[in-house]
Amino acid sequence: VQLQASGGGLVQPGGTLSLSCTVTGLPSFTMAALAWYRQIPNQQRELVAMISNLGTTNYADSVKDRFTISRDNDKNSVYLQMDSLKPEDTAVYYCNSGGYYSGSYYPDNDWGQGTQVTVSS
Repeated sequence: VQLQASGGGLVQPGGTLSLSCTVTGLPSFTMAALAWYRQIPNQQRELVAMISNLGTTNYADSVKDRFTISRDNDKNSVYLQMDSLKPEDTAVYYCNSGGYYSGSYYPDNDWGQGTQVTVSS
């Protein structure tokens, strides 16, 4: 599985960014759950948002009401709309495919290169 994330950059606090990720190599993209994670150096990767194959979404408390995850099965892509960005959102953002069972997301082992998001004035 290959995941190509893009859309990161430098933005001022309160600004917006839209991340995109194209996924190839899955047996069935439409059956996969998808997620965005982020990682700060020397810290564990954090689940930011996920979307199931049926469209159920979950968000980390720190981004709820600011970030929106969506998917386009025709384009094998997943997106993350980030509004009202804060300096603490600064991280490398990774997309991931996996499973969604009993209310929890289970990531697969493929991550791709990620995309850097920096929120700073």
